[in-house]
Amino acid sequence: MSQDSRNIYGGQAVIEGVMFAGKYANVTAVRRKNNEIMFYEVPRTSKPWIQKLKKIPLLRGIVAILESSAKGSQHLNFSLESYAEDELEGETDEAKLAKAKKAEEKKGWSLSMIVGVAVAGILSFIVGKLVFTVVPAAAEELIFGQSFSNIIVHNLLEGLIKILFLLCYLYIISLTPLIKRLFQYHGAEHKVISAYEAGVELTVENVQRYTRLHYRCGSSFIVFSVLVGIIVYSFFHWDSMWQRIYLRVLLLPLVLGASYEALRFTNALRDMPVLRFLGYPGLWLQKLTTKEPNDEQVAVSIASFNRMLELDRQVARS
Repeated sequence: MSQDSRNIYGGQAVIEGVMFAGKYANVTAVRRKNNEIMFYEVPRTSKPWIQKLKKIPLLRGIVAILESSAKGSQHLNFSLESYAEDELEGETDEAKLAKAKKAEEKKGWSLSMIVGVAVAGILSFIVGKLVFTVVPAAAEELIFGQSFSNIIVHNLLEGLIKILFLLCYLYIISLTPLIKRLFQYHGAEHKVISAYEAGVELTVENVQRYTRLHYRCGSSFIVFSVLVGIIVYSFFHWDSMWQRIYLRVLLLPLVLGASYEALRFTNALRDMPVLRFLGYPGLWLQKLTTKEPNDEQVAVSIASFNRMLELDRQVARS
């Protein structure tokens, strides 16, 4: 395999497309209503101090999560705008002219716009994670708080409520056509990465042979954050619901960092028959967060990945 095959690549599904993060560039490909595949390309830049943080265990996970949220939001915003334009087809000539003028104004993203979208992505992740952390803790305290005093049992019940909360949420949103297609593109992303890591030619036929599940997925990270949280919270005692919630919020960075390390660990062990079961909970959750993609969706994923590789190679040669 080529030199760049030793790199670890990741990505995310967007509306009607897939984004892949390369070593030097992030690329999103989306399929428009006219069947055209459009690309959104952003060079990867990182401050030296951020690169240093990425080498420190626990801290590197938090940095990677926030960076992914910030950059991913830009690509998701691009896909949403493309989807919205397609949905507005059939409008009046005046509306089309206004839309074209607006698109021309947005053609070049200013630094303030990029920063604004990135900050919005980070804040969305933080708020979502806080809700997912606080609500189950409060619910368990209200339901079982006075029933017994065993902290470990309380933490296990809290983890169970989190899992149920997550499964119900994912199931409900997966019923909507738009999210179902998003989950199909998520599956297409995984298939392309698996095929690439296996060293096969990236054709639709070859890629479709691979599973839509992947050990190194954000869905697996969510499961690990629940399991790691049960362990971490068991070392701390609380006397009231508010103190319990305060501890959860305070310990959230530690839980996220440790969960990231657990994800890296299980990914490293996925080829060991005895230990690969450690990653199974994340794969089970992916049964909900991914769907089998069709050939057109896989083609979009391949186009995005190939364009990312092309840009990476261009920069590497320069």
